[in-house]
Amino acid sequence: MGITKKTYWKGLEQLKNDPAYVKNADKEFVNVGMEEDPGHSRRDFLKMMGFSVAAVSLAACETPVRHAIPFVNKPVDADPGIPNYYASSYVNGGDYCSVVVKTRDGRPIKIEGNSLSSVSMGGTNAQVEASVLSLYDSYRLRFPKIGDKDTDWASVDAEVIAKLGEIAGSGGQIRIVSHTILSPSTLATIEAFKAKYPTAQHVQYDAVSAYGIYKANEISFGKGMIPSYDFSKAKVIVSFGADFLGTWISPIEFAKQYSLTRKIDEDHREMSRHYQFEANLSLTGANADYRTMMKPSEGGLIIAQLYNLLAAKAGKAALSAGFENVANLEKAAEDLWAARGNSLVVCRSNDPSVQVIINAINDLLGNYGTTILTNKPSNFRNGNDEAMSQFIADAEAGKIDGVIFYNCNPVYNHPMGAKLEAALKNMKLTVSTGYTEDETGSAVTYKAPDHHYLESWNDFEPKKNSYSLSQPAITPIFKSRQTQESFLIWAGQSAPDYFSILQANWKNWFYGKTGNGMDFQSWWDKCLYDGVLELPAEDGKTLTFSADLSAAAASVAAGSKASGLELVIYESYGVGNGSQANNPLLHELPDPITKVVWDHPVTISQKDAKALGFSNDGESNTQIGTLTVNGQSVAVPVLIQPGQTPGTIGISLGYGRTKVGKVSEGLGKNAYPFLPVNNGIVGIAAAGVTLVKTDEAFQLAQTQTHQTYMGRESVIQESVLSEFKKDAWAGREIPKITKWDEKVDASTLSLWKGHDYNDHHWAMSIDLNSCTGCGSCIVACNVENNVALVGKDEVIRRREMHWLRIDRYYSSAETNHHNYDSMEVASENPEVVFQPMMCQHCNNAPCETVCPVAATTHSSEGLNQMTYNRCIGTRYCANNCPYKVRRFNWFKYHDNQQFYQSNPAMNTDLGRMVLNPDVTVRSRGVMEKCSFCVQRIQSGKLNAKKERRPMKDGEVVTACQAACATGAIVFGDINNADSAISKLLKVSKDEKRPNGIDKKIGNPRAYRVLEEIGVKPNIFYLTKIRNKEATSEKA
Repeated sequence: MGITKKTYWKGLEQLKNDPAYVKNADKEFVNVGMEEDPGHSRRDFLKMMGFSVAAVSLAACETPVRHAIPFVNKPVDADPGIPNYYASSYVNGGDYCSVVVKTRDGRPIKIEGNSLSSVSMGGTNAQVEASVLSLYDSYRLRFPKIGDKDTDWASVDAEVIAKLGEIAGSGGQIRIVSHTILSPSTLATIEAFKAKYPTAQHVQYDAVSAYGIYKANEISFGKGMIPSYDFSKAKVIVSFGADFLGTWISPIEFAKQYSLTRKIDEDHREMSRHYQFEANLSLTGANADYRTMMKPSEGGLIIAQLYNLLAAKAGKAALSAGFENVANLEKAAEDLWAARGNSLVVCRSNDPSVQVIINAINDLLGNYGTTILTNKPSNFRNGNDEAMSQFIADAEAGKIDGVIFYNCNPVYNHPMGAKLEAALKNMKLTVSTGYTEDETGSAVTYKAPDHHYLESWNDFEPKKNSYSLSQPAITPIFKSRQTQESFLIWAGQSAPDYFSILQANWKNWFYGKTGNGMDFQSWWDKCLYDGVLELPAEDGKTLTFSADLSAAAASVAAGSKASGLELVIYESYGVGNGSQANNPLLHELPDPITKVVWDHPVTISQKDAKALGFSNDGESNTQIGTLTVNGQSVAVPVLIQPGQTPGTIGISLGYGRTKVGKVSEGLGKNAYPFLPVNNGIVGIAAAGVTLVKTDEAFQLAQTQTHQTYMGRESVIQESVLSEFKKDAWAGREIPKITKWDEKVDASTLSLWKGHDYNDHHWAMSIDLNSCTGCGSCIVACNVENNVALVGKDEVIRRREMHWLRIDRYYSSAETNHHNYDSMEVASENPEVVFQPMMCQHCNNAPCETVCPVAATTHSSEGLNQMTYNRCIGTRYCANNCPYKVRRFNWFKYHDNQQFYQSNPAMNTDLGRMVLNPDVTVRSRGVMEKCSFCVQRIQSGKLNAKKERRPMKDGEVVTACQAACATGAIVFGDINNADSAISKLLKVSKDEKRPNGIDKKIGNPRAYRVLEEIGVKPNIFYLTKIRNKEATSEKA
């Protein structure tokens, strides 16, 4: 028999002898425009690292990253398949969080909080969690550009240096424009640039300004600053529009502090009392004990009235301004006066006169030095509105010859962005260093892309004497360059190395003060390992309040005149100020209040909706309205929002991007132009707006359309502190089941004899008092577990894939618990409860009994687990789940261009780099759900096994628990009597069956949802307790 010789082709290109194929046939890897190491060819480098073309991570990051290390001399801690962790810092303008970056094989795949930080204290928020995906954004600039053409750095540098020299030689004006810069080393490089070009000035601004506070402190104390606030020391908190749990100044830090004052148990029955006065129902307002609706134009007068109430108690003169008969204001004044020195009054207004009165109130209460720390000012919002307004005026007048926009986008996120864009056309030199070609980048000549923060070295000082470092977790993916090096090159230095500069700065600035006898390299390595450095706080100098209160009151009274509807403009909880608008994780994150995803509605009150003719139905159908502000009109969908103050309209910032990439293309309207600018200072609300209904219908995408829990106390159990002090079981509803002869607790009966967990018994506790509803846990879960993002159309079809959702419930004005139709209607100013809901890992799981192929089974450690390759998609389990937490893959969401816009993490080579290799990407027709991060449990068990020891409590931390800034989620082994969760729940074992499922829970606040159906979940909730009087009226 002859031998048949076969010919094989790699593909049709080789078969057809395609010229492009022939050209690249001898190349192992194609060029995708990523950074090369100067010492190696691209081919050698990738071959050395053992990566395929899809693996964009070019080097496993060591501490510090200096050179690529061949695997022949493999670093000890760079093992394939083993994660490495690097302390770093998330900074986006003035937004800050100290983080730990998890990498796998050189790819950053997860961001978590750094518990060593005294500022962010281990917390994160949704934007921090989602930022890892922005590293792999396909819209990032691959190369520097001149005009619309890609170029190299040498060409950019030559032209920029020449033009800077020309401008400086003729005495022309140069500006560096940036957001708040927290980095002292960056500020030093800018100073070096200014030394070279003496006409250069640095202008800082913030997309969401707090300049009014800075200016008010300058007026009040002679020193401009934004002090540190300590909510953890406040027994009474009064906030006027400041959403300190969501977006105001430093929400991660404030949420952590606030939560410490809200944790209660049998032995500690005290908590802070929180009053909120606001127009929109904010995340902070939703968590308040007393919430009062007010219009923005009334805010200054109400604050003046609060001052007058307190001044009367202190024997001081009253102000001429005021506002009578404000619900809860007198009660707030009483409580503030009783808690002098341990209270806090904050305000969102950007009017310096209003903030001066706030300062006077806090001074009257003796809060400086306890809850307000002027000796440790924060640097989160150092923008100067007046300087920015002057820069735009000068640009319009042709007085500016050159401008460098350092990682900012004022054409989009400044109210006068359109004027600035027009003025840029007449300048000799325009440069943007943003890593995407955003609205500002598209309007300039030179694009000099900076590294992403996960590719960068840097340092930060978020608060005075609190420092942190940022180190690269990956080699630069594209041909970007650290902007600090660009500044120094343009200032005439040759080949500056920012890492060496940074290291030298820390040696000169801090080593001598904190070295403690260590050699410098050891000290530096410790700083990198910890990620933070704390210097001793300076003694606070006594500041004397010396502002002219009469002038402030007169200014407030003059500014309170408003007519028509008032537009309240606030920062989005998801996309924030819009800088991460191309991140689908944030678009698919439900707004904690409205539950809207992938849309940008305006919110109006139920009363105004009736007057204007708007209506919403159970399928989120609404109408488009024409919103007109200062002559500018936009078409927007209208959402009726309980808690919205009548006479006001709410709209969020962060949408309406025009140069952003596919994800956010065409999403919403830009609200920045609606922000008023008065005397150079950016305001927060516009008056005299109109909203007119059109005939155009619109369907919003909402993940929750029901408003209340309709009196089902088995879902939400709540009470008030006055009752809890009398009885720790206050608010508890213990369902009874009727036997033939008596009624017994539902938990004592079962159809099954139950499992025995002889090793571990995993369980979770969620404190409804601590959960603020922020949603960081949702994004963390998505990133950790490769949860697919499905886009607006699929959400409308109720096909969202989130393993964890946060149910938001409003109170109803209906008191008759048998009138269910009325109970479904939320109050005009409702109380709000947030309840995280995921798979409850029931001990008697109803999903397990109906699966015909045993794809969902019970583990020996209490987990309800899924076997994906066994699932045939009958969906019986989802139908039988009482908590509705199972998700079905209706489509193949990966490698499917239909979901390219909403799910780039699974549909682009670059995006796939963020996927967690420890978690299977699910296929079409498969059911999925929360797994209690079983991959983390297994990792903890393997580490303990390798070290030949039992597992330690706290060794396994679920993604949601790690992301929770308030510590609302506690996870652990309730078979371990010393575990945190056992102590929290006060678990005791049945003597007859110590490892059975029916452990006794001694914490009177702990309950299971739908306890009467007997599925016996392994997730316990702690009752919601409000610090208010039992018979108080709703404002």
